[in-house]
Amino acid sequence: PDRAGASPGPADPALRALAVTLLDELALLPCPSANDEPTDLTEIQAGWLREPPSGRAGPGSGASAARLEAAWLGRAAGCLLGKPVEKLPLSGVRALARSTGNWPLAAYFTEIGLDPAVAARHPWNRRSRATSLAENIDGMPEDDDLNYPLLGLLLLERHGHGFTTADVGRLWLDELPAGRTFTAERLAYRNLLDGIEPPHTARHRNPFREWIGAQIRADIFGWTHPGDPAAAAAQAWRDATLSHTANGVYGAMFAAAALAEAAGGATDVHGALRAGLAVIPARSRLARAVRFGIAAAHDEPTGTPEGFATVVDRLHTAYGHHHWVHAVPNAALLAAALTHADGDFTGSICRAVSGGWDTDSNGATAGSLTGLLAGSPDALPARWTAPLRGRLATSVGRLDGIGFDALAERTAALAV
Repeated sequence: PDRAGASPGPADPALRALAVTLLDELALLPCPSANDEPTDLTEIQAGWLREPPSGRAGPGSGASAARLEAAWLGRAAGCLLGKPVEKLPLSGVRALARSTGNWPLAAYFTEIGLDPAVAARHPWNRRSRATSLAENIDGMPEDDDLNYPLLGLLLLERHGHGFTTADVGRLWLDELPAGRTFTAERLAYRNLLDGIEPPHTARHRNPFREWIGAQIRADIFGWTHPGDPAAAAAQAWRDATLSHTANGVYGAMFAAAALAEAAGGATDVHGALRAGLAVIPARSRLARAVRFGIAAAHDEPTGTPEGFATVVDRLHTAYGHHHWVHAVPNAALLAAALTHADGDFTGSICRAVSGGWDTDSNGATAGSLTGLLAGSPDALPARWTAPLRGRLATSVGRLDGIGFDALAERTAALAV
């Protein structure tokens, strides 16, 4: 399906059989980008121009509970902003915001005042409309962009920082309902049930393995390694390779390293992005996309929310041929949004979501990073955090209804 994650009904059995045959044939072909885009960690590290800085932390910074609560809240708010328009094309995101007087995007989406003709052309995300429009928000609703950081928290609590990829797989089977998995994660989950072991779980009949799923699982590794992007990236690699390869893995490593650098308190958003770039292969498509996004943001002369629309148009011209969940275009948009907003929380999440593609995932990562940089929950505007009511819903690990303050305390206890 062009936009949805699954077809509305079962595919024809003959087509399913053909798909399996084609995936197996494709797996036997040499990959033309393999030299520039390895998945093996040793090969990735061999391509680093220099060892990413480790152990750097500013005074009074690091993994304080207040800083981590801002990161959790920021991730939730950014995700929630993007939920109602997930799967919509860029034209739909813009039309819905303009029709309700919320353009440039500056607040949660609403359907109050929405032109019925616009609503008919661009229907809200079906699962999110009832919980994620401004007039409906009552706490943070369940979303995979929050479920996976919760799983990461459980992973570190149960196995410590020395966890293995197999530990990640066992935790999924124990605590993650199969119906809450999508794309690459769903294929890896199915492969686990079929007795396939990591890292083959990522490669076996998995056409989604370079999409964004591993990136949305990376925050916990950055949050718990303040000032140590190399260690954060290595942990993200161990998690990501359960379900992803190459650029799908780089997205996770990039995010973890950027968050670790931000958690150290000795840098700004631009330094965090540089730290993220330092841990992924420089000639990879994802690294090129991040550099392109940063350059496009710098090239825009006004620095205003209105001006960012021209940056988005440029990104969609360059990367619009990718699927909207692919890691590469979303990395370009995330980097552009963070750069153009200069690390401002509201500016970053609004720019990230207003750019389309994977709106809730990009909003979540932008919110996590800029929440860290803000330093405390009080530094985040109340119009974003108050509707969350300090809690989130989830079907993971009996954590439903847990407070962000409790999550921050548990995360701080795991920090290196």
